[in-house]
Amino acid sequence: MATDSDLGGGTDLLDRELEQLLNDELSEDGDHDKFSHYVPKDKIIESAVTGKPVRALCGKKWTPNANPERFPVCPSCKEVYEKLRDE
Repeated sequence: MATDSDLGGGTDLLDRELEQLLNDELSEDGDHDKFSHYVPKDKIIESAVTGKPVRALCGKKWTPNANPERFPVCPSCKEVYEKLRDE
């Protein structure tokens, strides 16, 4: 008798579907795209390798694919960064 795992289903399938749904839902477009965002370097590298989205200090979640030097710094990211730096 075939089990859920033999058929590629079960919790593994649910986990993959949930991860994809969350990634699709949490990746954002909009005004945030007009800015360069602050993200830890290790997360940028991880995203480049895995293709997974990153989360900026301001909360924006996206997969980086543009040269950040082309855009001004996100004011929300800058504010959070300065507060963290001052602590």
